[in-house]
Amino acid sequence: MIVKSEPLREKMRPLDVKLVTWGVKLTGETTDGSGDSGGGMVLMANNGENFSQFDISKEEIEKLVSEVVRYVMFKNHQNSGCPIKREELVQLVTKNYTQRSLPAFVINAAKEKLSSVFGYELRELQRPRPSSTNQGRASQKNSVSDARSYILKSEISEQRPEVHKKFVEDPNAEPLAGFTFVILSIVQLAGGKIAEENVWHHLKRMGLSESDTNHPVLGNVKQALETLVQQRYLQKDKVSGPEGNILFYELAERALDGPVNQKIKDYISKIVKKDPVPVDVD
Repeated sequence: MIVKSEPLREKMRPLDVKLVTWGVKLTGETTDGSGDSGGGMVLMANNGENFSQFDISKEEIEKLVSEVVRYVMFKNHQNSGCPIKREELVQLVTKNYTQRSLPAFVINAAKEKLSSVFGYELRELQRPRPSSTNQGRASQKNSVSDARSYILKSEISEQRPEVHKKFVEDPNAEPLAGFTFVILSIVQLAGGKIAEENVWHHLKRMGLSESDTNHPVLGNVKQALETLVQQRYLQKDKVSGPEGNILFYELAERALDGPVNQKIKDYISKIVKKDPVPVDVD
């Protein structure tokens, strides 16, 4: 998604209205003049931990929780659903507070608020370890914080499908969603990892070229593939070999996440009429 030049607050106003509407419909709560949905005090009461251990007021914690919630929603919208690093949320808390366990407490409270008020699951993803074939290359070493990230996933698609269809589903995103499923299925059938040249080999058979920058549906096809890397459906790795460096795509944490991975397997099973197993797709 291309972010236009208008101020973020103006761009987010329609989303703010929709999110508050969802909260009222799903929880029966009303909003007050502060912009808080009223779910904060209930949220803190439901969180079993005693926040007095942090030696800060309930109001300060509520402010931190609201700040994390706003940041997650705006960041998700601004970056087209790309995962949000846990470290970013931790920094929101630790910029003014030094209590060691406070970030985890605030993030957990924000999870509860996103679910109960806005109908979102703040789903944690764990970045996979490099595959065994990459052990010999110079890999990037991520800290534990860098390896953990979050995505927002709507919880109302099953609970309130009519609300999901009206406020969440984006018809303009359907082409990229279909492209995503095709690419992930190709990688899945290759055993979770495939050379870049083989990806383009299969895409060319479907009429998609690496040099196509003005496809009538996808636009820049190469950029569409790169978007899957940014959204952490795919991971790119360079592997050194006798013929030089070879670029590989492999399934990343978002594609390996249980529900998504199962949908990929179900999709493949419907096509091949049997359980999906790795095959030679070269």
